[in-house]
Amino acid sequence: MTVVTSPPVDSPGRDHQDAYAVSAEFYDLLQAERDEARVRSLYRDDVGRARVGVVDVGAGTGCVTLMSLLESRVPVHAVEPARCMRTPLMTRLASLSAELTTRVTVHPYALDEAGLHGVADVAVCHNTVACLHPAARRALWPAVAEALVPTGVLLVQLPPARLPRHETTHALPIRTVGRHEYGGRMVTSADVDRIRARFEYWVRDDGRVLRRHDETFWMWPATRTEMIAELERGGFIPLPERSDPSVLAVRRTRP
Repeated sequence: MTVVTSPPVDSPGRDHQDAYAVSAEFYDLLQAERDEARVRSLYRDDVGRARVGVVDVGAGTGCVTLMSLLESRVPVHAVEPARCMRTPLMTRLASLSAELTTRVTVHPYALDEAGLHGVADVAVCHNTVACLHPAARRALWPAVAEALVPTGVLLVQLPPARLPRHETTHALPIRTVGRHEYGGRMVTSADVDRIRARFEYWVRDDGRVLRRHDETFWMWPATRTEMIAELERGGFIPLPERSDPSVLAVRRTRP
């Protein structure tokens, strides 16, 4: 599991500039390679069939956005409210050719503030929903439906279905940049009705720790059945279950 790359979609006007202030430095280095491979396996075929546009809900540093640009020929809308994550996203886009960058628009708002109406037939919500409070999560679906054309498809990476029974530690890859090693771990545990995901990062030089940083994210579990019910109320119907059960596919029904 990787760190969620979009802050909660909540009240209009909230300033997200400090969200992910710690993790933004480490995300691409320690997690993006694995996430890029996962993104390609989960969404590439759907994005390749897009004929109107693609919306990346919670674009983060741009794994889905870049894949969408490479696998389609349609406009791509990257929605990312967190300034700390938009910075590497913009750096990544700046390295692309003009043919690609003319097709991508970065929206520095939550989706309900971005003013997107019928701009896409595919929307991807990857590595995002788990960190939304249930009320904010339910409020997101009508905004996605508004951004899609009728019969447009939404692909949602599902949150954890339940609280963890025990504290669990997941080691992040170790990467070397020059003389320094970068690494870390994610520790998850239950906290009442939420999941605490604490990311601990370190930088070492010849075995000596130079820096330590940490950042905590909160996740709210929801079962597939609960998610389907929410999405149906938001104007979607479920599509046949996919080969990877971590992704739920739904289609917009409201005109």
